[in-house]
Amino acid sequence: MSETDVFERLGLTEYEQTALIELLTLGRTTAPNLAEATGIPKARVYGVLDSLADQGYVKIIPGRPKHYQPHDPAAILDRAEENRRQELESFVQAVETERESFLAEFQPRFEAAGEDITATEELFHVVDVGDPSERETRRIYREAGDRVCILSKGFEYFHTIEPALTAALERDVTVEVLLLHPDRLSSDERERQGTVVERLTDHDVAVRFSTEQLPWRGTFADPTFSYEGGEAILLVQEDDVPNHLRQAAITENGAFVAGLGRFFDLTWEYESEGVETVEE
Repeated sequence: MSETDVFERLGLTEYEQTALIELLTLGRTTAPNLAEATGIPKARVYGVLDSLADQGYVKIIPGRPKHYQPHDPAAILDRAEENRRQELESFVQAVETERESFLAEFQPRFEAAGEDITATEELFHVVDVGDPSERETRRIYREAGDRVCILSKGFEYFHTIEPALTAALERDVTVEVLLLHPDRLSSDERERQGTVVERLTDHDVAVRFSTEQLPWRGTFADPTFSYEGGEAILLVQEDDVPNHLRQAAITENGAFVAGLGRFFDLTWEYESEGVETVEE
């Protein structure tokens, strides 16, 4: 992740990013000096600095003229997390405040429409591949109670879900990863897969390599043969379709998730090799 990505995640405007980066380089300066160094218009620079101070990233040192000094980078990240936590708490509180009136208004309308959810519930709904599918995958990790299974060509998106995977492991959730055998990958793909396998091994995650082509890829959690519970997100293998045009299917159908679990277990036991065997 680049420094720009970090600042964008902080929710900073372009001027705020520019000002904070320059302050972290200069240490302490005045608004006119900062405007001169960054090209931020003098008419805007005071507002930019006041906004950074309000967010807790910069402190204002009184005087004539006033000086501005950035907080320590670690303190900036800590404050960013706290800001976002407070935003979430405020959002949750606002929703809860409106819950009763919202339900009173719209629940009767929904019921009057005569829609039987249990009868018309669809087997799947879909999300775009990319950020939406990765968010759903992280949610499955967070909500898993017993077991998470992953089928993937090389687990290319591992870095985006690693924190959620780690949190699941800390809750004693069993995580198993079935990857496509390295012999079926290009040299670049093998190298990327090898890096991911090293990280998984560091987390003590069980990894095996399918000796047969995987017909689908995805993540599912908590399959039961009583068909109660469980959830999955999966992507059918379509090599000719670019990722940005693909969609991932999500299901909470217990019978379907149980079937995925059965396929995974049979492939794991009879059509896969362990890491040690492949390394030999």
